[in-house]
Amino acid sequence: VHLIPVNPVREDGLNAKSRKRIMPDLLTEPPATDPIYEAQMYCNVPSIAERSMEGHAPHYFKLVSVQVLIRHGDRYPLYAIPKTKRPDIDCMLVPSRKPSHPQLEAFIKHMSKGSAAQMDGSLSSLPHFPSHSLCEMGELTQTGVVQHLRNGQLLREIYINKHKLLPSDWTAKQLYLETTGKSRTLQSALALLYTFLPDFDWKKINMRHQWSTIFCSGSCDCPMRNHYLEEEQRRQYSLRVKNSNLEKIYVDMAKIVGIPTRQLRASNPIDSLLCYFCHNVSFPCTKAGCIGMEHFKVIKRHQLEDERERQEKKLYFLYALLATHPLLNQTVNRLQRIAEGKKEELFVLYSAHDVTLSPVLSALGITEARFPRFAARLVFELWQDGKRPKEHFIRILYNGADVTFQTSFCKDHYKRSSKPMCPLEKLVNFVKRDMFLIFNSTSYYDACHRRAL
Repeated sequence: VHLIPVNPVREDGLNAKSRKRIMPDLLTEPPATDPIYEAQMYCNVPSIAERSMEGHAPHYFKLVSVQVLIRHGDRYPLYAIPKTKRPDIDCMLVPSRKPSHPQLEAFIKHMSKGSAAQMDGSLSSLPHFPSHSLCEMGELTQTGVVQHLRNGQLLREIYINKHKLLPSDWTAKQLYLETTGKSRTLQSALALLYTFLPDFDWKKINMRHQWSTIFCSGSCDCPMRNHYLEEEQRRQYSLRVKNSNLEKIYVDMAKIVGIPTRQLRASNPIDSLLCYFCHNVSFPCTKAGCIGMEHFKVIKRHQLEDERERQEKKLYFLYALLATHPLLNQTVNRLQRIAEGKKEELFVLYSAHDVTLSPVLSALGITEARFPRFAARLVFELWQDGKRPKEHFIRILYNGADVTFQTSFCKDHYKRSSKPMCPLEKLVNFVKRDMFLIFNSTSYYDACHRRAL
């Protein structure tokens, strides 16, 4: 079992998932090693209104583009703990059941009329919202839908109502929408768009299908990326086998469910346990006993230790640079076109997974960012200086927090600048040139094919 997000050599598969820290609430955050607090933050159960720094700029700046990368919302586990009853969670959408949203009922009605949408390839056969009385493996839950209805509403208030990013008569060309081929990512995108768009018109929804979880499109051939990923997996394994406390917990849990310890590890119990935890359902029991909070805490604590070591060893960072270059390059090219005056693809939505967001954060150098929670969002804003219209700036936000000056390419600029944002060319130079310096290369192709020293 792999305790951090890994993308296997086959881009279309997902390995076992890591469940780690996310952006803190600085006023109330307990010590970082509290595994229960970390798990609660990861669940991201909708409750109080969220504070957000999106859309903040000096009054003479004009917002010209927004690109959003989201992780899907809360889902049913991808793995089951053998010989235990699956968590009893209903994936029917019931507006009267908590958590809910004022627009949930209208969303359900609208989603059932979606035949006019343009959906790439296999996306057209996916359901537009979850609808099973017992969730299927990996299925989006009502909590997951509500998380993204809230995301869309929050972004609409800022970008549509305040900054008029899209006009009321917006066209399909002003949007760029892309999702992986999982129902949970498609449904998350539709939930966000439903509350975000000035008017959700199915005829203007053109959803593109991305087969790769790292959104590498036609640039996926990268042997060195796979090399660094394999090295990182070895590091994970080494840390895991050194943790005697973790091993004892796995042995104990395996006895409770009556299977070999190795089989329990392979079934990735944390994925299932997080579902029980996030939905406030009791952990599973058998005649031999119950899996309890102490088991959960030890596994969660190990993940936090693993993340700390991951930051120090840099193998994941090298993987992340190569894994995310195609997506970041596409992002930068689009921002440059808009800065030059093009009026298409002003709003972009990529609906993805934790294994998409996590390497992007790492590649950008945002090391303080916590592991992507359910319905996490990473936003790139492009601003035009009203006093010098040829000058463009970016802001980068993660779950509503401004992380622009945590990035490796804009840390130093912060000390010299009076503006609360980063010149667009800093990001352009990073993606087109500086990402490859650590590999002693000048291009993505060269970095991908040059053997590590």
